[in-house]
Amino acid sequence: MSSKGGRNGSFDLSCPIPLSDYPRVTLAHGGGGRLMHTLIEKMFMEALGNSLLEQKHDGALIEPTADLSRLAFTTDSYVVSPLFFPGGDIGSLAVFGTVNDLAMCGAKPLALSLGLILEEGLDMQVLWLVVRSVADACARAGTVIATGDTKVVERGKCDGLYINTAGVGAISADARELSPRAVREGDCIILSGDLGRHGIAVMARREGISFQTSIDSDLAPLIAPVSGLVDAGLDLHCLRDLTRGGLASALNEIAGVSGLGFRIEEVGVPVVEEVRGACEILGFDPLYVANEGRFVAFVSREDADECLEILRKHEVSSGACVIGEVLGNDSGPVVYIRSPIGSDRVLDMLSGEQLPRIC
Repeated sequence: MSSKGGRNGSFDLSCPIPLSDYPRVTLAHGGGGRLMHTLIEKMFMEALGNSLLEQKHDGALIEPTADLSRLAFTTDSYVVSPLFFPGGDIGSLAVFGTVNDLAMCGAKPLALSLGLILEEGLDMQVLWLVVRSVADACARAGTVIATGDTKVVERGKCDGLYINTAGVGAISADARELSPRAVREGDCIILSGDLGRHGIAVMARREGISFQTSIDSDLAPLIAPVSGLVDAGLDLHCLRDLTRGGLASALNEIAGVSGLGFRIEEVGVPVVEEVRGACEILGFDPLYVANEGRFVAFVSREDADECLEILRKHEVSSGACVIGEVLGNDSGPVVYIRSPIGSDRVLDMLSGEQLPRIC
């Protein structure tokens, strides 16, 4: 089968591995011999090949850029179920998730690693779709896969496919530190867009739940809007993407490190009606539901309007809005949410996992 216009772009959907001989992953594909070599050359190099991978060494040698003063380094693992969901798949999720972690440090991605744990019996065509999705996501995010590894485990020891990615990014020599420690009293808290779509999209597909309108994941790379903020030289103090645990967990984590309290306005937090309705049916709070294309920015009040203007130029952050402010030391590291009638309540951490295996 050969087709153009695939799940994440225009590419050939036909798997380059001879499916008549090996339609599914076998243990020998991870054994270090001829079949593993064929898998690497015919699939991974076919889809992801670049000058760094062509070194074919145990690691990649990356030349530093002229303005490089610091490196950012991050890693994450992805076990999402199902592998494909509305708005994305495990391949694009692995790339964008790691690239977005680098962006939150103010770094532009230089290269990623790709580690694949494959289950014996995985359909080779499924693997090819994921690998092509990785390639397309790298192109969108402006990065490459520099090195990788493949392991195969026995049938039943892995739910089809797990991915580990690590990323290295460059921070400009004149860029300020972005961290929870840099948050200041009076800062505005800006949210880049509506909440909860990733977690609900994955859960609905996994459980076979249908809604009147389709809910797609917000999965997207955040490099462009963040680079816009950094390059503008704003008085920007901290960035955090809202993945597992959602907005509430991210704010609590930052408050704990900064030692400062935050107050957000419930009416100012955007949640589309489809997600709000789904959360009511499923018993979830959208403030705790995972996102994969949203972040919060802590910026001085003087630069808040310019921050919003920059973010709204990009599709992924076109819904940016101010949702709250940073309080003084007297409040302690507590996050408050103000209701529509003006009363405050504590927005605490979840004690458990609300939506497992959404990333």
